[in-house]
Amino acid sequence: MSLDGLMVGDIKAGFPSPAEDVREKLDLQALLVRHKASTFFFRVDGVSMVDAGMDEGDILVVDRAVEPTNGCKAVCFLDGEYTVKRVEIAPGKIRLLPANAGDKRYKPIEVLPSDEFAVWGVVTWIIKKAN
Repeated sequence: MSLDGLMVGDIKAGFPSPAEDVREKLDLQALLVRHKASTFFFRVDGVSMVDAGMDEGDILVVDRAVEPTNGCKAVCFLDGEYTVKRVEIAPGKIRLLPANAGDKRYKPIEVLPSDEFAVWGVVTWIIKKAN
């Protein structure tokens, strides 16, 4: 995924700078993908993770080679279905936490020993549409 010809440089979000003359090519694959063979892109469907910066329609960059850690955002497989949640890992206990305080429909999910469960991949980037 090379975007030859796309230019990037620092952009001021405060006062304009007339000294912005330096530009360089931006390769989104080099920026977003650390492990090419294990990186996948998903579009967010739903609103259970809006407080974690994941809005409906955003694109998630998910890396299966990244080791999940406590509190990471991850795509998880649970009993035949995939979901994206924040993963809470404690000794002998795993919970999948939604991030939408304004919607009480979304509750933490405790992963039971009898559940078919795996952290499928860790979210490394969230790509958002500006408007």
